[in-house]
Amino acid sequence: MRSKRRFVVESGVCLAAVVATFVLLAWLLQLPELYATKAFVSMSAATLVWMLWRQVQRTNLAVASFVAALDRGDLAQEFQRSGQGTGFDALGAAFDSALRHRREQRAIDAADYRFATALVDEAPTPLLAIDPCGVVQLSNKQARRMFGGAEGRRIAEFGRYGEGFATALAGLAPGERRMCRITVGERSERATVSCTGFDRNGAAWRLVSVQVIQSELDAAEIATQSDLVRVLTHEIMNSVTPVTSLAASAAHLMAAIDDGSDATVTDARMAVEALSRRAAGIMHFVESYRQFSTVPSITVERFAARPWLDELARLHAATPRGAATTLTTDVRPDLLEISADRDLISQVLLNLLKNGAEAAMAAQATPLIAVAIEGAAAGRTRIVVDDNGPGIPEKVARDIFLPFFTTKADGNGVGLSFARQIVLLHDGAIEVGRNEAGGARFEMII
Repeated sequence: MRSKRRFVVESGVCLAAVVATFVLLAWLLQLPELYATKAFVSMSAATLVWMLWRQVQRTNLAVASFVAALDRGDLAQEFQRSGQGTGFDALGAAFDSALRHRREQRAIDAADYRFATALVDEAPTPLLAIDPCGVVQLSNKQARRMFGGAEGRRIAEFGRYGEGFATALAGLAPGERRMCRITVGERSERATVSCTGFDRNGAAWRLVSVQVIQSELDAAEIATQSDLVRVLTHEIMNSVTPVTSLAASAAHLMAAIDDGSDATVTDARMAVEALSRRAAGIMHFVESYRQFSTVPSITVERFAARPWLDELARLHAATPRGAATTLTTDVRPDLLEISADRDLISQVLLNLLKNGAEAAMAAQATPLIAVAIEGAAAGRTRIVVDDNGPGIPEKVARDIFLPFFTTKADGNGVGLSFARQIVLLHDGAIEVGRNEAGGARFEMII
């Protein structure tokens, strides 16, 4: 305030002096003499005008420099210089204070920007920013990891990840959410795609998040199936156990009194024995599902694929089915290593070999089975089992991995359900289809 008053007083005094000087000069000019005095007063008036103009010009230059500094973002410039007087110290201090606050705000904004960028970049869900022209930008690490070199491409080019996914990207409006299938690498998985809108430089952009939920759906399905099997086996065992016991006792008693002389007694004995066998079969069937209701834990280890496959081939050849079939194996590259639970994956592959041998033996005079193992993307391993059997009909293939489902007269529906459970525990996938020869093809990726 003192500097402001000082500036006003000094400016007022200077202006008053200018006015007084010009009044004096006007009076002197009316006199015929006093030439030296007139010259002195004229020079004084000019000096005072120059001083007043210089003061105003300094203020204008200071304001112009301040505005220019803001315009070019030069927040390091300083305006306060001691000893300038006439309020310029206060003006410089005010300008410096404004620039200092702007620097502090810029630092806060930069820190907030870095935080927001890190938050988006480290988000576990892939984020895609789509401009009004349909050009896609990969907005974080997960998006770049999932879609690789798709940066700056149009939505139509994302059709290679699934037509349903590209359709969702094109038609999804802000606030909408869809479920579709997306193919990344070797696997086709279900995913949810949600969209939100935002304004960028006056243009309406969309931010699309892609969340692959296949593993969560598989885990929920396995848990539901396990809970269902556990409840059913418990209830069935409680009901069938006394029936089985009574049927076995009745069959034993009937065998003791049946001497073959009475046909009615013989028929009754045979009926009771059939009932006993059927009850025992149901008990065995239910007992086999108890292992399915308990999800095993896996212990992942790294082992060489070729020796492991050779060992399984020898185990398969030692069985009657294996002895009657021809098994070929292929590992690429030959030094390939697998990261998995060796025992559980061995059990899965042996079961697939058994199923393939049974199918091929029932359809061909020369039953053939082929196993191929190769490296896949992202450090995974693909295992393919082919046979030359009749193949699996499409309507059967949809349900073949469900518990209780079987196409065999003596099957219990456990083997393939268990195989899928083990593969899912390895964060993998198992699919069934047809090979070039028309037989069944089981393909695992772990």
